[in-house]
Amino acid sequence: MVENCGTVDSGKRVRTIVLEFIGAILLGLGVLGVFLPIIPTTPFVLAAAFCFSANPAMYNRIVNSPFFGEYIRAYREGKGIRTKTRIKSIAFLWAVLVITMLFFMTEDWHRILLSIVGICVTVHLLTICRGNKC
Repeated sequence: MVENCGTVDSGKRVRTIVLEFIGAILLGLGVLGVFLPIIPTTPFVLAAAFCFSANPAMYNRIVNSPFFGEYIRAYREGKGIRTKTRIKSIAFLWAVLVITMLFFMTEDWHRILLSIVGICVTVHLLTICRGNKC
């Protein structure tokens, strides 16, 4: 008779631990993206939520978080970004970009590149549909 050595349960647990680790890294990158406009926040947060789905407690925690929960729920429901959130995001983006360009950039080409990134992100945020309203 073959005994159950728990390989199915232990394999699932290892998978969950690996996904939680990857999810934590992705969430960290998403948080970093809040402060560094070059790093996109939303894709990292969505990928982290996917990784955390292996652990319902972690998934519920990120989906119900006051900061990232709205983005994940809106994505799951096929909605866009609220106008208020869009305005805050664009204002924060440009505030950080201007501060960075004024105090931390020494080369003009860096400022130009950062301005191009800012324009692209702004256009992207302005063109994201809200629900079925495009």
